[in-house]
Amino acid sequence: MKIGVLSYRFEYYPYLRNIINKLPEAEYIPVKDLYSTIRRIILSVNRRSGRDLFSTFDLNNQFDDFEINKVDILHFSNGVSYGHTPWVAHFETFLPRFSDLLKRTHGKTKNPLKMTPLIQRGLHALGSPSCKRIIAMSQAAANLQKDLLLELPLKERTSILGKLTVLHPPQENLVECCVKRTYDKSNPIRFILVGAGFFRKGGREILNVFDHLITSENLPIQLVLVSSLRLDTYASKETQSDIVWAEQFIKDRCDWIEYYETLPHHKVMELMKTCDIGLLPTYADTYGFSVLEAQACGCPVISTDVRALPEINNMDVGWIIRVPKNNLGEALYSTSEERDRLSQLIQSGLEEIIRGITADPSVIFTKGIKAIERIRKHHDPTLYAKQLREIYQTALE
Repeated sequence: MKIGVLSYRFEYYPYLRNIINKLPEAEYIPVKDLYSTIRRIILSVNRRSGRDLFSTFDLNNQFDDFEINKVDILHFSNGVSYGHTPWVAHFETFLPRFSDLLKRTHGKTKNPLKMTPLIQRGLHALGSPSCKRIIAMSQAAANLQKDLLLELPLKERTSILGKLTVLHPPQENLVECCVKRTYDKSNPIRFILVGAGFFRKGGREILNVFDHLITSENLPIQLVLVSSLRLDTYASKETQSDIVWAEQFIKDRCDWIEYYETLPHHKVMELMKTCDIGLLPTYADTYGFSVLEAQACGCPVISTDVRALPEINNMDVGWIIRVPKNNLGEALYSTSEERDRLSQLIQSGLEEIIRGITADPSVIFTKGIKAIERIRKHHDPTLYAKQLREIYQTALE
């Protein structure tokens, strides 16, 4: 079976996580198309001008190769195809994933849908015979997709809903069992946050909480950070001055912050195995791959309860910080008042949880064992491959 995958996305993490090399018998073929060519030209223009004159976001999520790539099936992440070759797509929010649609579900109430020609074409692609299956990475994503499809007439909506399935990402366990440890000032509890979008993932709140608990309460804790501190403004609205502040803050507290700007993925996993607890007190994440990876290392996770996170983390295997959300699971962060409230709740929730952990560290081992079992039960790579194989086989019948 020849599976076509966008050539410029071949090393893209969601593709590696969900698509590439998941079936040992399949051949994964890099493919090119009209939109990847246009994208390459626009990126070149932007580089030469020294600024982003044109956005490539919507180009990333469209495909049309006029059937020049000789493959059995195409598999996308967040993309739709306008061609005749059979195709399936994973998605983390909804399809089509276009910039005009993404802000529709931010805030307490939905914005009215403006049916542009681009959105209309994307939805038509989902209803076409060549679209065989759309694969939600979580039930939260499936709910967002169903909500979007309510904008369509019943017949079209029913046709697309028949192609919708939920398939959580695979994750192999990276340790067989947890090691019970004792903790003190010379052997602190190690917490780890991994992710480029530092502020969106609760980085500011983490720094403030740890600084207070270490300097004022002398708790035996240590923070490990792997982040490029990338400017990522869509939820937390940070600025370049916030990045400068974080860089200096981390530098000034190197006695209890272990910081890595970037590491290869396998090195991150090795580092995670030296830690005790994962952190993702995020404003906005579509899934939370780092939660699965921490759990697979026997590290229970502290997270918020936005989007897919309640599906992969809970009070049995970790800790949850509850935050205000709309009915589709998106945290409320559209206004400065909402962001302030969200930040306060994350910070106070994180403080309370960490105090509880230091008061009874045995909970780390107990939840770590359950986290490993959760990964084994719900993210088995063998079962994932079986389900993906069935999707391909059905698509090609």
